[in-house]
Amino acid sequence: MFFDSRRSPVLALNGMVATSQPLAAQAGLQVLMQGGNAVDAAVAAAATLNVVEPESTGVGGDMFALVRHARDGKVHALNGSGRAPGAASIDQLRGAGHRQMPQDGPFSVSIPGTVHGWETILAEHGTMGLAEALAPAIRYAEEGFPVSDYIAYQWSGQGPRLSARPGGDEMLLNGRPPVQGEVMKLPTLAKTLRAIAEGGSEAFYRGEIAEKIAAFVQEQGGWITTEDLAGHTSDWDEAISTEYRGVTCWECPPNGQGIAALEALNIVEGFDVKGMGPQSVSRYHHLIEAMRLAFADAYRYVADPRMADVPVTELTDKGWAAHRREMIDPERAMPHAPHGDITAFGNGGGGDTVYVSVVDGEGNACSFINSVYINFGSGLVVPGTGIVLQNRAALFSLDADHPNALTPGKRPYHTIIPAMATRDDELYLCYGVMGGFMQPQGHLQVMTNMVDFGMEPQAALNALRFQVIGDTTIIEEGLAPEVIGGLQALGHRLEMIQGHARVGMGGGQVIQRNPETGVLWAGSEPRKDGCAIGY
Repeated sequence: MFFDSRRSPVLALNGMVATSQPLAAQAGLQVLMQGGNAVDAAVAAAATLNVVEPESTGVGGDMFALVRHARDGKVHALNGSGRAPGAASIDQLRGAGHRQMPQDGPFSVSIPGTVHGWETILAEHGTMGLAEALAPAIRYAEEGFPVSDYIAYQWSGQGPRLSARPGGDEMLLNGRPPVQGEVMKLPTLAKTLRAIAEGGSEAFYRGEIAEKIAAFVQEQGGWITTEDLAGHTSDWDEAISTEYRGVTCWECPPNGQGIAALEALNIVEGFDVKGMGPQSVSRYHHLIEAMRLAFADAYRYVADPRMADVPVTELTDKGWAAHRREMIDPERAMPHAPHGDITAFGNGGGGDTVYVSVVDGEGNACSFINSVYINFGSGLVVPGTGIVLQNRAALFSLDADHPNALTPGKRPYHTIIPAMATRDDELYLCYGVMGGFMQPQGHLQVMTNMVDFGMEPQAALNALRFQVIGDTTIIEEGLAPEVIGGLQALGHRLEMIQGHARVGMGGGQVIQRNPETGVLWAGSEPRKDGCAIGY
């Protein structure tokens, strides 16, 4: 049972780009054809997505990336996420009547990390500067671009939210969201991108742009200051991994939720998934239960490891997975999936998004993800700049005792997670599945499709998916009635998703590399407008 995309995998030898919008994919490919490497192309595509898919991503958001060079095989992890402002206060929010973090508005805004992340990854692993990488994005912002189907769908309904505050009309066409086929120009965003291209990250985090961001957020009642912006930095981290049936699966470490994907893979590895069949009751049941357990642990323990104790070693341990696996009953769904007590184990105790996958002709790979979180982030657009400010601070906890508690200078639990996989020390996959809390679930399902069932990338993305949301599981239209009935008989609470809303099941991009021939096989999400393109 598959989403009927009528797409075949795209094959190429010299380079491949896969992302959620064709104009952005072409921008990345042009960089490769001009001699740039995978990192150069990824930044060019991501910057173009800021323009052609502005509800999902931009300079007012965050980014993460995994980079692997063919020459040494090391996987590098870049954390380009921002932190809570210095004046952030749980007491202030609770005093104003909030029992959880606001999901939009000024208190949901954390420091944007994207621009410094772009500059950092290019300086360390690229061959181009920001000016070259941002050129396609600037051209589309100034000259205009036709709005595509699913982007128009995501834009629709955002008019009242955007026009309610100053600056929001910069993301509207004659006061309303553009529809499919209309040409959209973003002149204020173009001006901001030109300033960044000419002045680097300094032009964003200091000076006129920073002053406009801070002044606007404070006018709206928020906390961000020019000092918060000037103090922002990106960080290189050690990538984390686990082995799944001979494949090494790589993720960025916390504060991201990639660790949930690794734990779920470790749990599932103990089951004969291949013997269950790709769209069977048994496979759905066991993967759903594994994901629920992994999420329960992630929600309990994932936070900014620079400001909280995060038991990364324990959560990626095969023994911990075996301990959690014991909770899965093949004949019955758990009424509720509790988190595990990591202190009692071994030595323990101690959205919308865009995703870009690029592999160049030398086998260098960049798995790159960029986001403002929900559609148009916080709903704040800095007047005169076209900068949509993210709402990542919405993912903090207002429980002062929780590891992910809102704290000045702290990074929140983060949903966006790029992924990569190697086999026998060779690049196997450069992939991701964007979409809020769908992301680790997409990683799990795509990986089992490819490793357990031998699917090529497009087939792995076409396959019907599930999405765990709390103790409810979302399934897709087209799932066989006998599978639906079988899952309900096991006690699963199911909801069906269909039509344009299927975009909520994640936006995946996969590039697979054959190490013997160098042939790149790519697939792109059939539930969105994107494409894979190579040469």
